[in-house]
Amino acid sequence: MCKKVYIGIDTSNYTTSCAVCNEDGIILENYKALLPVKEGENGLRQSDAVFAHVKNFELISSYIKEKHADYEIIAIGYSAYPRDCENSYMPCFLVGKAVAQMISALYNIDIYKFSHQMGHIQASIYSSGAQIDEDFIAFHVSGGTTEILHVTPHNNTYIIEQIGGSIDLHAGQAIDRIGVKMGMVFPCGKEMEIHAKENYERIPPIKSCVNGYQCNISGLENLALKLYSKTNNISLVSAYVFEFLSKTLIKLTENLRKEYKNKKIIFAGGVMSNSIIQNNLNNAFKNVYFAKPEFSADNAAGVAILTRKEHVGRE
Repeated sequence: MCKKVYIGIDTSNYTTSCAVCNEDGIILENYKALLPVKEGENGLRQSDAVFAHVKNFELISSYIKEKHADYEIIAIGYSAYPRDCENSYMPCFLVGKAVAQMISALYNIDIYKFSHQMGHIQASIYSSGAQIDEDFIAFHVSGGTTEILHVTPHNNTYIIEQIGGSIDLHAGQAIDRIGVKMGMVFPCGKEMEIHAKENYERIPPIKSCVNGYQCNISGLENLALKLYSKTNNISLVSAYVFEFLSKTLIKLTENLRKEYKNKKIIFAGGVMSNSIIQNNLNNAFKNVYFAKPEFSADNAAGVAILTRKEHVGRE
């Protein structure tokens, strides 16, 4: 018997993703393939990212064909743009759009589009176990975004309003720039976390730069590289980076609690898969939620779930 499923596709500047969701809203598969980045570089040009996505889909489609020939696709969704705001656009999302449109036409099924950011939020809700029945706060912290969002459930999706975030460098950018200069392979978050956990040296004093719901992160790069030049200690510098980001997020959350009181706060994005940052925030606050790592970094699970919600809601 064929399994009725919903497909989600996401083609960010870091990962090619395709997820499969069943009729009950459970993610059956969450395929991901990183875009290859040359040693010593901090990411990809959009033209290179588009080409890499095209190559990755050949691999992902073979996985689906081999393991799940018994799927009956009910509807398909894709990430069409980075965020839910005017003029939000990146060429790499055109690849996911093209693949989704082709599948929709071939199987004569409905197609839905969402923002990459909304997919992140939905995947974090799904994975964290947070029960959402009213508006909440979401942090989207990654290589391309460091934003604070006020999110309100609306019909089958969400209304997203940015209320704060970094006014310069993104958290993931800082991690990758520092990591690459210390000889790590992009993206550097996982490797840097391993080094940070090996540190037994005293971390130098840290003063975060936070004003209300806004923060500055660009200073972290200079401070961390200065510390590395002085000590040549990768573990110490890695621990310093995550302590700096933890203090920044804690201060932002403290400021949010003054206005939004006990609203649930959900942390999404690749940076928030870091266990050091998670532990620091969990120790400081209640009513905060984190996705599991596979649903925190770029993935299409949220898009697949949103596709099901939209399709069921319109039937």
